[in-house]
Amino acid sequence: MQQLTEIRWHARAGQGAVTAAKLVAETALAADQFMQAMPEYGPERMGAPIKAFTRISPEPIDIHCNIEHPNVVIVLDDSLLDVVNVTEGLVDDGAVIVNTCTPPDAVKRALGLAEGVTVACVDASGIAVDTIKRDIPNTPMVGALAKVTGAVSLDSVKSLLVSTFGKKFGQDIIDANLASVDRAYEEVTVA
Repeated sequence: MQQLTEIRWHARAGQGAVTAAKLVAETALAADQFMQAMPEYGPERMGAPIKAFTRISPEPIDIHCNIEHPNVVIVLDDSLLDVVNVTEGLVDDGAVIVNTCTPPDAVKRALGLAEGVTVACVDASGIAVDTIKRDIPNTPMVGALAKVTGAVSLDSVKSLLVSTFGKKFGQDIIDANLASVDRAYEEVTVA
C-alpha cells in the first residue's frame, strides 16, 4: 500500500504556492485519494516568505496540522535557500525540488543534504516567462513534481488544470499553463 505523502511548499507571496498546493491536492482527489491543502502566511505582503502544505493518501488522513517532516519540499524561489531552512525536518529519503538554473548536485552540496535525498532543479521561472508571459512558477513546479515523485500523474494534473482554470481564464491562458507543465516535466534535472 502507498504511504502518506507530505509536501511542503516554500515561496514568496504572489508566486502561486497556495494555488499549486491546492491543485496537487485536487488532482489527488480526482484520482480517488484523500487530500489536504493549507497555507501558512507570515506577513501578508507581496514577496514575503510563505509556506503551503499538501497531504495525499490512499486512506483517510487523520492529521490536522502543518507538515513538520515532509517527504517532498518544493522551493518556488531559490533566494529562499539563504533565508529559510527549507529542508528542516525532511525525511531521510525525501526529495527537494527547486526553481533554479543551478545544477542539482550543486544545490545538494550547498544544502548539505545526505546521499539518500533526491534533489531536482528546473528553471520554472524561465519556463513561466516563456509560456505564461509572467514569472509565476507554480504550474511548472507541479509538472516537475509529477516527474520527480510520481505523487500525481502528468495527465491528471493537466486534466484538472483544464477544468479548474477553464472556469476563470481564457483558452490562451489554459494552453500556456499546460505548456509550462509539459516543459517542466521534460526539463527537470535530478541528482
